[in-house]
Amino acid sequence: MLIERIWAANDYRNFHYLVACAETGEALAIDPLDWRKCLAAAKSRGYEITQIVNTHEHRDHTGGNEPLRAETGARVLAHAGAAAHIGHVDVGLTRGDVVRVGRTVELECLDTPGHTLAHVCLYARGDSPALFCGDTLFNAGAGNCHHGGHPELLYETFVQQLARLPGTTRVYPGHEYLERNLAFTLDREPGNAAAEALHQSAALQDPAAAPITTLGEEKRINTFFRLQNPVIIARLRETFPELPAEPSPREVFLRLRELRNRW
Repeated sequence: MLIERIWAANDYRNFHYLVACAETGEALAIDPLDWRKCLAAAKSRGYEITQIVNTHEHRDHTGGNEPLRAETGARVLAHAGAAAHIGHVDVGLTRGDVVRVGRTVELECLDTPGHTLAHVCLYARGDSPALFCGDTLFNAGAGNCHHGGHPELLYETFVQQLARLPGTTRVYPGHEYLERNLAFTLDREPGNAAAEALHQSAALQDPAAAPITTLGEEKRINTFFRLQNPVIIARLRETFPELPAEPSPREVFLRLRELRNRW
């Protein structure tokens, strides 16, 4: 499996991805808002874009569908529950479906509500697993639930699905928010050495060269995976004194998401 990460350099801070078969050169474009950059990257690598996947229905992920389809003839795939909103979707995806690219690439669809009610992540198994997670999981952060989502569902997605994937899984999100997300982790958990070290380098780094984290690393630097950390709980109780001394992971997650909304 060949992966090309494309930095849009726009106000939304989008990442787009091409996932290609090394044998056939067929490629899948994930959330190709800046379709021109995606097409140029494909041409420079000798790939043929035959499919487009939208992780969810927001315009900053679907806005390049039609011009890219016009240029390539690619089919559009998206969550079956978002297809009507997106429009012109050729294949509605559900949990467990497999998206095949060429002869060598298989991506499993995970139904991951929270940021929106109809959101998919694509998971590549194997010796070098990868997760294309749209706006569900960011490097060191979690998606918001402002535009059609629900934080309780996001919690379930994190705990019941993402946290159970192998620690070696590489994380490919839909946006680059690493520095800001690490700052939130450090605000909630001062003294997190792993987050502090990465934050110092992220502040100096070109977003186009942002590091690709693994889920193992996320569990060390992402406060939304660290729900039983006593420092995080103690600091949350300073802001939310009604929180019990031993809150459930769900309570911690929901309070963190609430706090991040206005942080």
